[in-house]
Amino acid sequence: MLLALLSCALCAPVSTVMRRDIWTPKITSPTSASTWTVGGTFLVTWDTSSKPPRVSNPIGEIYLHQEDWTGKNPIASGFELSSGQTEVTVPDDTIPGEYMIVLFGDSGNDSEEFPIVAAT
Repeated sequence: MLLALLSCALCAPVSTVMRRDIWTPKITSPTSASTWTVGGTFLVTWDTSSKPPRVSNPIGEIYLHQEDWTGKNPIASGFELSSGQTEVTVPDDTIPGEYMIVLFGDSGNDSEEFPIVAAT
């Protein structure tokens, strides 16, 4: 009997069992025209117009990403994805180069590539 009940539960449509709204808002800033400085504080923005009614993970994190490397620690975390923006500070140990911002929460998405330059 237990096996029959278990097999019925496993046959249920995924949409009924695990209904989730995945949201990947487009990052609007930084863009390829942006230049950030090591140690500086900058505003990251994203488009919230396509936000679904239910977001499975509404709390965001932002990471720096470069080629095949993504930072192990977020440069911002604990903010509401529905806010559409948050400030980040570029860590002092960041090596100047071309980077992207990765926004995690409900899903992961990245910005256009932009330069981070050394502080003067």
